[in-house]
Amino acid sequence: MSDSKWSIYLSIFVLLCIIVSGLAAPLIMPYNPFQPDMSIRLQSPNSEHWLGTDALGRDMLSRMILGSRNTIIISLLCTLIALMVGGIIGMLAGYYGKTADKLYNIFCNIFQGIPGSCLMIAIAGFWGPGIGGLVLAVVISNWTGFSRIIRAEVIRIRQAGYIEGLICLGAGDMRIIFHHILPNLRGIMLVLGTQRLGRSILSIAGLSFLGLGIQPPAPDWSVMINDSMLYYRSAPYLVLIPGCGIFLLVSSINNIGKHLERCFGWHKNEVRPE
Repeated sequence: MSDSKWSIYLSIFVLLCIIVSGLAAPLIMPYNPFQPDMSIRLQSPNSEHWLGTDALGRDMLSRMILGSRNTIIISLLCTLIALMVGGIIGMLAGYYGKTADKLYNIFCNIFQGIPGSCLMIAIAGFWGPGIGGLVLAVVISNWTGFSRIIRAEVIRIRQAGYIEGLICLGAGDMRIIFHHILPNLRGIMLVLGTQRLGRSILSIAGLSFLGLGIQPPAPDWSVMINDSMLYYRSAPYLVLIPGCGIFLLVSSINNIGKHLERCFGWHKNEVRPE
């Protein structure tokens, strides 16, 4: 078996372990992740607490397990909303062209002219800490990346001979979009969604680390890093453990995304009548 196949299998295994542990968190957590116990604070990994305890004596393993669920659900929500918004706008601009496409380009250039990190921080800071502002900031800063590629792909598909034939025969726009264009976008949307999911995780982690996203005592991985920065010298495991969790999750998702691009990437897609 080639190294690339081992790599993708390992990535899928790691991702499944994180997802399953997050979903089954109430059943497999050894301790209450919210219950402090100052008598065992800052214990390094041991036989009783496999990943140690934090500054309030809470079990790190339990908080990592529950934190994985928060990280995945919120990042998946941000990615799906950004994909839906960017996909709809890009599809309409690419299909109708002319004035709609010109307005789209002006609108999109305004957003892309602002650095994504600055835009996210500004939106999250204006909205205030919490999940609502976090989701809004990530979606607004990411939708243009989806829409640009979807628009280009729709323009390519619309120029296919059978699409032109359907237009000449009087087929309605919605019928062409839903029955003939959308089916040809499934591969590219799957690849884009997977690749952008890793970026959403990092964006959410960055905002939460700055105190603009998920708030304590929620056991989110980035919140755990932020809470532990005062102890990174005396208890480095408090920072390393959630940091490694984010690294493994994002690396696995990105590797799966690259594999999907090789299998279903838009550069290999052919426009097929549906």
